[in-house]
Amino acid sequence: MTMLTRNHNQTITYWDTPVTDKFGARTFATPEQITGRWEDRTDLFIDSTGRESVSKAFVFVGQDLDSEGWLFLGTSSEANPKDVDGALEIRQFIKTPNLKATDFERKAIL
Repeated sequence: MTMLTRNHNQTITYWDTPVTDKFGARTFATPEQITGRWEDRTDLFIDSTGRESVSKAFVFVGQDLDSEGWLFLGTSSEANPKDVDGALEIRQFIKTPNLKATDFERKAIL
């Protein structure tokens, strides 16, 4: 456990980026439980399309996440995060190295 992940003590459900099945529908892989630190906060940020957006939450995690994935504070085994009240899409993922470049701070903006 590094200094950057020491306070990641909340259980978060992560659904990876959906894929298109043989019928053309977008489906999600089985959700995975990860640890992190969830902060409900509204901040202005520039999204991946270059537009100003307002966040609903910042989530600090110890692994890389896909920017089209979904996160939920808590545990869920639901196949589709859109059916989970409180699940939010990752609108931007930021990975910043520490000063020695030996570890990274990873932040998902929802």
